[in-house]
Amino acid sequence: MTAPVDQSEKFTAYAHPERLVSTEWLQEQLDAGTPDLVVVESDEDVLLYETGHIPGAVKVDWHTDLNDPVHRDYIDGEAFAELLGGKGIGRETTVVIYGDKNNWWAAYALWVFSLFGHEDVRLLDGGRAKWIAEDRALTTDETVVTPVEYPIVDRIDTEIRAYKDDVLAHLGKPLIDVRSAPEYSGERTTAPDYPEEGALRAGHVPTAVNIPWATAAAPDGTFKTREELDVIYRDGAGIGDADEVIAYCRIGERSSHTWFVLQHLLGYDNVRNYDGSWTEWGSAVRVPIAQGAEPGTIPNR
Repeated sequence: MTAPVDQSEKFTAYAHPERLVSTEWLQEQLDAGTPDLVVVESDEDVLLYETGHIPGAVKVDWHTDLNDPVHRDYIDGEAFAELLGGKGIGRETTVVIYGDKNNWWAAYALWVFSLFGHEDVRLLDGGRAKWIAEDRALTTDETVVTPVEYPIVDRIDTEIRAYKDDVLAHLGKPLIDVRSAPEYSGERTTAPDYPEEGALRAGHVPTAVNIPWATAAAPDGTFKTREELDVIYRDGAGIGDADEVIAYCRIGERSSHTWFVLQHLLGYDNVRNYDGSWTEWGSAVRVPIAQGAEPGTIPNR
């Protein structure tokens, strides 16, 4: 790792504190001109970056940069290398990602970076909102980037990514639905205030426990403390010391946030994000669906 680890006291309780940075730490690194550090903004609102961004930050558009334009999948190793190299990011570069909405989409970008094994990628705790709340500088100036060579590496889809068949085999084991309560119960197929789209049927995967993704965030958008997260997931979700956990939402972006919490903050070794999520499951043929507020039982197949 090129940049030093943020030694904030709150972070030391997390399993992998090196995956988070504070606004204070980032400001210090930017002021010091820390070499081989690139700040990336990735928002749900893809036009937000242009209204003002952290000085020197580059933009990654989750929709056009990370997703294959034809297939319902992510870009391949060649496209990823072209994307990162074009942003001035090398294989050893420290990348700090931030975004809107409690880092919802920033965590999604970090998860995709992790599919390609980029080692030193971190989240800015509190994201864009905390940076602005502290009256730190934003700019609309274009970031001048010097392209670098990024190696072409294969995307690894087996370690932190789950598929429909993996979820079917996982019923009855720790499975977290991170969507809103109305989505989980079957009242809606998308989150409140969003258009109904993306799935033919509503409900949840049987035996999944509903822990909405934002439960992990404090009012200021930062992550809750280790103790609070343990209560939410180890106790509330009943995960305990499980050796395998799968999280899902609608398209895998909200569950990336929960994946980050479980993998990097609580230290579960085998956490996978089912990115097909309800968009796939809710339209698939012959998959079980539960409705209502309870997880349901393992169906006979």
